[in-house]
Amino acid sequence: MFTHIMIGTDDVQAAKGFYDAVLGALGYGEGTLLNEGRGVGYSNGTGFFAAVIPRDGNAASFANGGTIGFAAATPEAVTAAHSAGLANGGTCEGEPGPREMFPGAYGAYLRDATGNKICLWHTAQV
Repeated sequence: MFTHIMIGTDDVQAAKGFYDAVLGALGYGEGTLLNEGRGVGYSNGTGFFAAVIPRDGNAASFANGGTIGFAAATPEAVTAAHSAGLANGGTCEGEPGPREMFPGAYGAYLRDATGNKICLWHTAQV
């Protein structure tokens, strides 16, 4: 569906710690530093996600209403990733649990240190 998603950060090491923990709990590998440490990137072979220092030199900011969803293999992975994010500088935007609007869905929401909103999402086969 997408080739890549990039978000801004003013602190690459903090972003790496947060996303290594969250994405690691979802089964993705550790991030790779990019462009002489100006970003951190993650790939699963079909898509690419990165947190980078903005090229224009302005402070990073988050999208109002924007959410990036990461797939989780199980509800337990959602909960583990949410806990990992909270332990690594994230703030809760929605506790792990069933999402009534989508039968069989289990999700949680976090914001990283910059304020980017992410969703951890599992959908059971119904």
